[in-house]
Amino acid sequence: MPVSIRADLAAVPDYNIPAAAPDAVRLNSNESPLPPPPAVVEAITRAAVEGHRYPQWFSENLVSRLASRLSVPPDRIAVGCGSSSLCRDLIQAFCGPGDEVLCAWRSFDAYPVFARVAGVRARTVPLDAEHRHDLDAMLEAVTPATRVVFVCNPNNPTGTAVRARELLDFLDRLPQRILVVLDEAYREFVDDPDVPDGVALASQRPNVAVVRTFSKAYGLAGVRVGYCVAAPAVVSAVHKVSVPFAVSRLAQAAALAALDCADEAPARSATVVRERRRLYARLVQGGHPATPSQANFVWMPLGERAVAFADFCAGHNVLVRAFPGDGVRVTVGLPEENDAFLSAAAQYRARTRAAAGTG
Repeated sequence: MPVSIRADLAAVPDYNIPAAAPDAVRLNSNESPLPPPPAVVEAITRAAVEGHRYPQWFSENLVSRLASRLSVPPDRIAVGCGSSSLCRDLIQAFCGPGDEVLCAWRSFDAYPVFARVAGVRARTVPLDAEHRHDLDAMLEAVTPATRVVFVCNPNNPTGTAVRARELLDFLDRLPQRILVVLDEAYREFVDDPDVPDGVALASQRPNVAVVRTFSKAYGLAGVRVGYCVAAPAVVSAVHKVSVPFAVSRLAQAAALAALDCADEAPARSATVVRERRRLYARLVQGGHPATPSQANFVWMPLGERAVAFADFCAGHNVLVRAFPGDGVRVTVGLPEENDAFLSAAAQYRARTRAAAGTG
């Protein structure tokens, strides 16, 4: 009799990475278009020399540096292999058989997967008409089984953000037994002052945990390191379920060096934000549906045309991420990469208008 996997994992979709030509413009993965600063590359190289030694178990040096930078006690910080692994750890730490995880949809598509892998139910609540979290509807969806609620802010893949007043109202009305995970992977690209700082909220509310990453603004997506700020009891629970030595010596060294270069981060993020605004403006001017974004990508709510549009762009050597039936997410790249995408988008619109006989 062949070895069989858990029956409930049959519902978990395979993650398929599309093949691409080596010279393709990659705007499908929300990576930084800018490489790490030279000092970070040098730190990684130095750390590689000691690759035969295990890293610090809990990334103590990085925790200490983050604590100083964020003005929070070290026992409120956990470090993980990217913010996504910390989201998984939080589910494993707080959910058991019969429990539920609640999130918006569409939002980060790993949330339901992490829940199913942990053996718990994932419940989703549709976004509102403006592609934002419908927090009132999420409150109505809470059941006695709800243990963890994810609020992705800004939201991936739509780039929309929850404002301070509505988030505080949501937290006040939510049962305190529920852990709220504020996923702030794109926090550094926010330019709306009314979008709240999750670290401040986590410092005030014991049922709030915020996760952030070095992958986006710091250009370390290939290195894999992120962190969680939460109450000491939450951090302790994360430590109990985390994979030993998951954050490599290279990742810890890279993050420390990135914090040494932290004064450069705002300028790097500002470069992306300027291109994001240009990309959004050009799409709207060209007659394409697009949603204002607070992240390093732009959402195009194309509905049933999403796959056809992404395939057309791929045929022009530009990769974007299609969410079938919903839309397309376009990562902000370098100016020339964005221009290549805009050219493909313009050709797609011209072709579809011609096919429809609208000129």
